[in-house]
Amino acid sequence: MWVERLFRDLCGHVMAMTDLPAGAPAGFMDREIRSGEGWSERLGEVLATCRVFVPLFSPRYFASEMCGKEWYAFAQRAIYHHAKSNRPAEAIVPALWVPMPPEQLPGPAERLQFNHRAFGDRYVTDGLYGLIKLRIFAEEYEAAVYELAKRIVSVADTTRVGSGSPVDYRQAPSAFGRPTGGPRPMHVTVAAPTQHDLPEGRAFDYYGKQSQDWNPYHPDSARPLAYVAQDLVRSLNYQPTVSSFDHETPPDISLPPTRPEILLVDRWALEDDERRRRLAAFDAENRPWVSVVVPWNRDDPQSRISEAELVEKLERTMPHQMRQGRAACRAAAKGVLSMEAFGQILPQVAEAAAQEYLRHAEAFPPAVPPGAAPRERPRLRGPMAEYGTTHYVPPTHDIAPDAEDTDDSQS
Repeated sequence: MWVERLFRDLCGHVMAMTDLPAGAPAGFMDREIRSGEGWSERLGEVLATCRVFVPLFSPRYFASEMCGKEWYAFAQRAIYHHAKSNRPAEAIVPALWVPMPPEQLPGPAERLQFNHRAFGDRYVTDGLYGLIKLRIFAEEYEAAVYELAKRIVSVADTTRVGSGSPVDYRQAPSAFGRPTGGPRPMHVTVAAPTQHDLPEGRAFDYYGKQSQDWNPYHPDSARPLAYVAQDLVRSLNYQPTVSSFDHETPPDISLPPTRPEILLVDRWALEDDERRRRLAAFDAENRPWVSVVVPWNRDDPQSRISEAELVEKLERTMPHQMRQGRAACRAAAKGVLSMEAFGQILPQVAEAAAQEYLRHAEAFPPAVPPGAAPRERPRLRGPMAEYGTTHYVPPTHDIAPDAEDTDDSQS
């Protein structure tokens, strides 16, 4: 009820500040969707076309997987805009429904450059929920909503994020990631030539001074793909880093991995004998926590003409990586034909790499506090004690959840 009131008040201010015709919708709130309506299709359509996204910050909001999917769907449009124009666009205007300490925010929310203090001190300390509930703060509520509406209109006028394709919520990831005890690393490595070591006759347009400057989707994209990948991975609440495959020191395969990785491979990179040898050696070692993605632009005439030859060379060089992992990983290794397809498949291969990393990474038991005695393993008492000790598995819940409350994460 209170969120609906806020939505009506915001829409009223926006209508007064703009030239929207009378009766036109100034905004959309997902609670408007009626039962039985194709909610995912309708919500996907709105998120693909709206000009400003207004999340209401609260602990419940960031605990919602659906809210994380909505955030990612909108943020992806801004990443594509940056890739195609080489100009960043920020069209997310957050509002504090309740106060949220910065350390409780997931990465995508924490990184937003936004001055909440401009909406009033009381708004910062109590949030919109506190202002709207208590009559003594009625003036502070009106002032905060008015300033929020002004910010929404300003962003809509100055930031033009292009429309996108509606997101399939069955496949969309959450921008808030999974609950973890700390930052989630992800490394992006690029195996591509530079302008200084291109194969003879290869066009310069797709390359730069470093491997990380490779831009396979030129001219549709104006930004190197490694940094587009970095933005996409960061929008999934990872902390990504980027490097060149040529400058990477091969890790000791006998040691546990230190991070999940995504390897972007340009098929033209295999024209260099030394790089092809290193890629073959990499493929020979079992590294399931590394997902290979092969971007490919068939609008590039040289790539189109040489495609069959280059595909065959890559399959001979990296046969294991071409066939390992989930269906999405195998599809990514066979060739990703557009920027939009790259954005759709990258979250899936990132998740696959992250899960394999967790399976193979070194596990660290909880540290014993200084001065505390080590805990003894629980032992059976009574008649069964004569059979010796037993392994004890602590319960994951104080009480058994109802059947309808269980999910895969609890199994």
